[in-house]
Parts: sequence; structure tokens; C-alpha cells
Amino acid sequence: MSPEHAMVAAMLLCGLGALLTGWVASRRTLAGWIAFGCVAGSSLLTFHAVARVLLYGPGKAFTFLTVPQMGFALRLYVDGLSAIFLGLIATVALPAALYSIAYLDHYRAYSVRRYYPNFLLFIAAMYGLVSTTDMMYFFFIFWQMMTLTGYALIRYEHDKPENLHAANKYLAMMQIACAATMIGAGMLAAKGVTGAVNSAHLIYDFDTVSEHLPLLLREHPIQVAVAFALFLVGFGIKLGTWPFGQIWLPDAHPAAPSPVSALLSGVMIKTGVYGLMRYFLWLVPPEAKADYPMAMWGAIIAVLGTITLFVGTTQALRQHQTKRLLAFSSIGQGGYILLGLGACLCLLASSDARLTNLAAFGLYGALFHTINHGLFKSLLFLNAGSILHATGTQDMNKLGGLMKHMPFTAITALIGSLSIAGVPLFNGFASKWCIYVATLQADGAARFLPICAVVAIFTSAITLALFMKFFGVSFLSRTSSLVAAQAARQPSLEVGWMMRLPQLVLATLCVGLGLFPMVALSIIHHALQASQQGFGTVLAKSTPVTWGLWRGAQGLGGNAVLAPVALVMVVGLLIVLARALTKLGGAQRRQTVPWLCGYARETYQNRYHADHFYGALKRYFHWLGGAPAKPQRPAPVAQTPSPPVNPA
Repeated sequence: MSPEHAMVAAMLLCGLGALLTGWVASRRTLAGWIAFGCVAGSSLLTFHAVARVLLYGPGKAFTFLTVPQMGFALRLYVDGLSAIFLGLIATVALPAALYSIAYLDHYRAYSVRRYYPNFLLFIAAMYGLVSTTDMMYFFFIFWQMMTLTGYALIRYEHDKPENLHAANKYLAMMQIACAATMIGAGMLAAKGVTGAVNSAHLIYDFDTVSEHLPLLLREHPIQVAVAFALFLVGFGIKLGTWPFGQIWLPDAHPAAPSPVSALLSGVMIKTGVYGLMRYFLWLVPPEAKADYPMAMWGAIIAVLGTITLFVGTTQALRQHQTKRLLAFSSIGQGGYILLGLGACLCLLASSDARLTNLAAFGLYGALFHTINHGLFKSLLFLNAGSILHATGTQDMNKLGGLMKHMPFTAITALIGSLSIAGVPLFNGFASKWCIYVATLQADGAARFLPICAVVAIFTSAITLALFMKFFGVSFLSRTSSLVAAQAARQPSLEVGWMMRLPQLVLATLCVGLGLFPMVALSIIHHALQASQQGFGTVLAKSTPVTWGLWRGAQGLGGNAVLAPVALVMVVGLLIVLARALTKLGGAQRRQTVPWLCGYARETYQNRYHADHFYGALKRYFHWLGGAPAKPQRPAPVAQTPSPPVNPA
């Protein structure tokens, strides 16, 4: 089975699952298991397609449906770039589907007929969007299919006005993004000519547009520039870049059920990354390099990414709702990906072989961080879903002390927090390291890139502070009255195995790619070798990084080294040495109640709330916006009128 046939089968299986789950929706658990089975089958088909492309290279694009009278065809092609995003979609969709079965008990008042069919079609649409070669008609079909099902999932709790408002904003922004990208594609279409696919009708096919783009760059550079600006706006809205992301993303992610939030943040916004990479790097042939202002676009994207990562992360610091905090941080993490892509474009404009290797290193970092963000942000949204399922709230001011009541969720949330903060030995550090290397060593070619790198490093410190707040307030602080009351009503707040297993899988991947980043780097290397189209051919010839089990990853001839396994061994030896030294003195350890400065112990007033963290920093950057959501006011309680007072 070819990769293209496998993807068609995966999409059809999701469509069949949508019909079946709608049919048996009255039996909630059965519908959930059918949905999980269909997602599992489609994921296996997708992994088959990805493995074939990475191991044996891409095949030929396959046309499944042609309508010459309307000038379009369903033409699918799975190359290395598509394979990375398809693999990420399949990896995140599988645990999200299993998690949904038990999580939907939280929504007993709502029918799963409005959840599972949309959930499955949402996944199928993402598969189609990153594998179709049509830049107009089927791009529109898959985009709308993804948008409308996402809209239905975001407004799943439709009796809440704030959810309807969030879904409407999401729908409006996605339609604007779709219109921008389609107008851009229309401006690049070579009308009335026969292209690489040997059909004058397929004027919007990627290969046809790419073949005739050099002529357009020479004769109509302003038109091409406007088209690429529209691509940047359209896919930037999807990714959540500043200032577009602040309009829809922080409201949509918290409104959706948590498994959907994991898909929205973990993979859906990555289709924006795919579009930017595909159009800005793979669409333009290398022979058009002299007419293509690659350095200018790279500078715009890198600066936009730097603003996005700083503003998004700083705004997240002001939030006190778990999923809203995670949504703002998704904006920030998308900025890191944009920075890596922008650095790649800037440096690839040069003919210097060293700068070409450095450009490839930036793209490695962007793709690696795309994978990593899909993993740790999906994990964190599932963690937030478990907290919501156990306590009934997203408000961190009402949380505290969950470590002893939800130890498994706490450990996986700690792994996700350390990963997104870029702490060494976790996957977030490995991908950020690649981006830092590419930007810090670009001083001679693009002097602004090291400045962007410094901002990104500072923002990573803010991210660490942000997730110290998220984890510390939720799990480590004194037990809140809400958590204590919930724990008194049931023996354990920990979620069941169907919600724990997805968190375990994602947490294991975060740790595994942190300790063995060479696995992801090898996948990216094979993906570039299988994506030799446009400037992908130039990137495929470069060798920016080498790797091994013990020596880790070495970039740019040994100027940059990342050796996690060696670091683990050194840290392990130091821990053993420290343990031995503590035993030499023979001192005995004692445990006692901590002194609270004379206050009564374990009182609610002695807790740090989420609003108490980083007050000075939040005041200093308040002008950046991102005000936290206002708490919902409880319904007024009718009071019994007091009896009249007897004058006597």
C-alpha cells in the first residue's frame, strides 16, 4: 500500500467512525470505544505511510478524483515534510481519543453525538490538509472541514455564553485565514498553461505553481510579494502568531473539552507551521533564488516570532485559569518555531556553505520544537483536564495540595512543565538548543538574530517561572478548601487508567526525546532527504548535525554539543557522592512541623494564590495586554425576608 493510499484509507476510516459513533451515540461508552478503534486504525495506517516515506523515500503523487470542468483534483502526495506532521497528528490523536472515553463523564448533560463524529472528522481533515497538493479547492474543503468540526467541538458546552463567544471568534478568524491563503494561491496560479502535472486544468496544483513561480518572480515581483504576505497572515492566524493569536486562541482552547484542547494546541495550530514551511521554502525553486527576497521574509518571520514568543509567554504569566494559561503559552511556543524558520530563511539566502548548514540547523530546531510542543502541550492540556475532572474548576486560586491526592497526574504534569520550560534532559531543551545555536552563531550574516536569541533565552526563563506557578499552585501549595472538600467526598481524586495511560505515553515521549534527541534529529534528517523540492533540495544536502548515543548531538563541526546521556551519568555520580558525604558525619535526620511565624497551621489564609505570583513582573509588563479572565459570578441566592420587628 502506497503512503497516499494509506492516507486515503485513514481518512475514510475516520469518516466511517463518524457515522458509527453518531448511530450508537445513546451508548456513550460504546461510541467512545468505536471512536478510539477508528483513531487507532487510522493512526496505524498513518504510521505505515510515514515509515515508508522516511525509509524508502516518497513515491509519486496519486490523483484520486478529477473534475476537469471545475479545474480541480484530489491529488495527494506524502513527502518527508508531510510525514513529520502526519506522524505528529497520529501520535497525539491516539491518546486524546482514549482519554475522551472517561473524560466525557464530565459532560453527562451533553450527547456524545455532537462530540465523537466531529472529533473523528477533525482528525481526518488535518490528515487531508497536510497531504493534498491542491492549493485552492481541496485545500478549501479540508480547511473548512477542520474549521467547522473544530467550531462544533469548541462550543460543545453550548449553554455557556462564553463558549459560544469563543467558538464564534474561532470561526471568524479561521475564515479570514482561509480567505487570505486562497487569495494568495489565486495570485500565483499560472492560468491557461500546462504544468508539471501535465494538465492545464490543475492550475492550483503545488507542482504547477512551483514550476511557473520563477517567471512570476521576474515579471510580477510585487504580486508575488503580496501573495506571500497573505500566506504569512493566513497561516500566522492558524498558528496563533501575534497579534492574531490573542484574538481567538486564549478563548477557544479553554472552552473546548480538554482532549480537544490537546488536539487544537498540539496539532491543529501546527498546520499553520506546515503551511509556512511548505510555501516559503518548498514552493520556490532554487533557480529563482536571485529574484526571491528570502532574507527579507526571513527577517520578518524571525522578528515576528520573537515578538510572539515574548508577548505570548508574558501574557500567560498573568493568567490564573489552567487552560487559559496553557493557551497563552501556546502562542509563545509558536514564536520559537517561527524564530527557527525565520533564521533558516535569513541564512539560506547566502551562498556560504557554513551559513547553509546553520540555516538547516535552524530548520531542524523549528521542526524539532514543532514535534516537542505537540507532545508536551498535549500532555499539559490532559493534565489540566484531569484537574478539572477531579475538582470541577480551572481556577488555580481555588486549587492546592493536589500532589497527595493526584500523585500520578502531578508527576506527569511536572514532566510536561519541565519540558516546556526547556530544562535540560527534557525534550523542550533539545529543540530550543538547536534554535539558539542557529541564531547565536548567525552574528556575521544577520546581526539581529543574536538579539532575537537573547530575547528567546530570557523568555525561556519566564516560561520556567510560569510553570513553577502552574505546578506549584496546583499541586504543591497547602490544600485548598475546595480540594479538601472534594477529597472528603471520595476516597481518591486520581483519574482512572483510561485518563492516566495517555498522560503516561506523552510524558514518556517527552523524557525519551530529551534523553535521546538523536532520535528526533534522525527522523528530521530522513524527512529532509525525502523532501527534495524547492529549497528542500538545498537543505537536504547540508549536514548541520551529527549524533551518537554517548556523544549526543554535535552541530557545526563540534562548535555546539548536546550530550544528555553523558550529563545524566555525571549528575548521577554527583548525587551518589553527595549521598555518601551526608552519611559520613553520622547526623540523624528529624522531622518537625514547620513554623508559620506564629500563625495557626493549615489555615486557608496561609496559602499562596495564583494571583500572588510575580506581581512586580506582571505590573511592569501589564501594557502588553492579556488580562486574565474575569471570575464567573455565582447566581444570586434568594433570601427569605426577615419577619417584621414588633415595636413593643
